[in-house]
Amino acid sequence: MNPPQNDDTPRPLVSAFPMPTRPELSKAYDDLFQAANGDVEVRRALGNPALLPRPWIPASCTTRQLRAELWLWLDDVVSWLNHEYVWDPTGGLIPPCWPLHPHLINELAVLADQRRRAALDLTSSTLEDWHRHCLPAFNSRLQGRLRTGCDDKHSTWPAQPRYDRHHRNSRLRTDTFNGDLVTLAANVEPSIPPLPDQAARTAALRLAADNGEVIDPITGEAR
Repeated sequence: MNPPQNDDTPRPLVSAFPMPTRPELSKAYDDLFQAANGDVEVRRALGNPALLPRPWIPASCTTRQLRAELWLWLDDVVSWLNHEYVWDPTGGLIPPCWPLHPHLINELAVLADQRRRAALDLTSSTLEDWHRHCLPAFNSRLQGRLRTGCDDKHSTWPAQPRYDRHHRNSRLRTDTFNGDLVTLAANVEPSIPPLPDQAARTAALRLAADNGEVIDPITGEAR
């Protein structure tokens, strides 16, 4: 993408949206399309559609090549957005450190996919919705979450101490969950005894089924 110029050199007035044309990323989108619109044999060959990678959910793209192509595409989209839609740098500029912000990664993937869908539509309605709702909402959340912390340099994660505290208190949450499940088991089937001690309660959460079996949600085993 050519940077803006201040002289009279001829240049395009707008730049095209970068579509996801790299091989594995393009295939991922094609597989999703075929899973929704292909014939029976094609859908059967694709397997369980719930297991197909979805580029708007980066964590679902688990192969190395697909993930690499997704990052490159999102970086192209960020450059395009900053060039085409940002005039005032205080109003919506996506910082260069965006890969260090998980919330930006997740939101950018959805924003990029929505813009891709709008580019494929045969009318301007979807693009109007993207301009009216998707992009402004993204910019609002971007400014609200980053504020000015990453305008010039990447800042450390302000929520890190509270996030660490959340993990340090996992035992308390497990005890609370188990207390609820023990009570639920007693109400559903009084013959199911409560878990015998603290160690057993924190070892694994056990769910009481309607037929009186106890289901281990980790292994799925019934007893």
